[in-house]
Amino acid sequence: MTIFPSIFKAYDIRGVVDETLTEDAAYCVGRALGQLALSRGKTEAVVGRDGRLSGPRLCWALAEGFRDAGVNVVDVGMVATPLVYFATFLLDSGTGVQVTGSHNPPQYNGLKMMVAGETLYGDTIQGLLTWIQAENPQRGVVPGVERGSYRELDVWPDYLANILGHVKLARPMKIAVDCGNGVAGAFAKILYESLGCDVTELFCEVDGNFPNHHPDPAHPENLQDLIACVKNGDAEIGLAFDGDGDRLGVVTKDGEIIYPDRQLILFARDVIARNPGATVIYDVKCTRHVAKAVKAAGGEPLMWKTGHSLIKAKLKETGAPLAGEMSGHVFFKERWFGFDDGLYAGARLLEILSRGSDPSAELNALPNSSSTPELQLQTAEGVNFDIVKRLQAEGKFPSSESVNTIDGVRAEYADGFGLARPSNTTPVVVMRFEADTDAALARIQGEFKAAILAVAPEVTLPF
Repeated sequence: MTIFPSIFKAYDIRGVVDETLTEDAAYCVGRALGQLALSRGKTEAVVGRDGRLSGPRLCWALAEGFRDAGVNVVDVGMVATPLVYFATFLLDSGTGVQVTGSHNPPQYNGLKMMVAGETLYGDTIQGLLTWIQAENPQRGVVPGVERGSYRELDVWPDYLANILGHVKLARPMKIAVDCGNGVAGAFAKILYESLGCDVTELFCEVDGNFPNHHPDPAHPENLQDLIACVKNGDAEIGLAFDGDGDRLGVVTKDGEIIYPDRQLILFARDVIARNPGATVIYDVKCTRHVAKAVKAAGGEPLMWKTGHSLIKAKLKETGAPLAGEMSGHVFFKERWFGFDDGLYAGARLLEILSRGSDPSAELNALPNSSSTPELQLQTAEGVNFDIVKRLQAEGKFPSSESVNTIDGVRAEYADGFGLARPSNTTPVVVMRFEADTDAALARIQGEFKAAILAVAPEVTLPF
């Protein structure tokens, strides 16, 4: 079977369907994951898929790979990614795979993987490729192994009941939800109506062609329909979800986008109120207001590397009750299981906001600064890592107070911060800047421009 190494990414497996990501590849990954699960004492794996058109056949091939390795398969069908994670806890297997392209264009698909409670990333994912290349598995049951069983399970009732058992709204709310024709559309209305909300739906019909807009709330252009709906209708707030339902976007009545790092401030205050001194983890792309707010609330802020798998590993290591990253992944360990779940984050947000009479005013009052969106310096494959390594070793940031290099270069200033880090998924250097004033923002960007050009004079900067 032909396997393309390019699909084995830092945090997941992802490729173009029938070009780089094939049914053979899904089968081989199932075999490799089966061997890994068995080596860790796990004999059962959950599989699920989002609403992409290629999902059923890729998920079936994956399941066949697991079964031929001797692992029993529990198929939870077309669900949001968090429901696969939930099923691994419900069944106490800690092992599951969601077939999902997340927020990528329709021609893509991929696999997000957990084995024995560990979300796979980095060297472990590369280890799957190494095993496949060495073993060259062929279709058919492994000799001497009893083929794994197959059963289907509707995990939604247990998931819904679990949330309704502990999330309580102080009053009914009117909300709008935009699922971008992603798989969250099959669940959002039921969840939020069950919590006591009046729900206006936008693009909640699951359609793997994504005919209305791209299912990625990280980009403002994908939120314009929701903004118009909330502004012109009677909804108090708008919630948006990415293609597989593990990330949350939020818009207010006056059309302001509340980016995930500001959402995290609201969540942190709420969690720390019940857990004084608690650690809150945030990634290097988040606003510096997160650390300030966590300290002010009596908690301990901990900055960590970007990437949902890396954040989850740090959450497990530290025992922190809450973590979040700028991309929109929020991880509640308090009252939940510590995995990223946009649907659940929406429920927790509504629980907090329902205590007041004006959700938009409460959200708009969250600390804010002048900032840029993610800026991307395009490079050749691998060059982004070289540039950042040189920047870590030689970069000069004259007016900065400190420089953090846990994930790229984040220079902290009295009046802002600047960040340059290599993307683990595409050949770009990701940059973000924040400051108290526009003048300070320009100064910080100027220092980064000079520092980058000093180590890579050939590049064209996006600012």
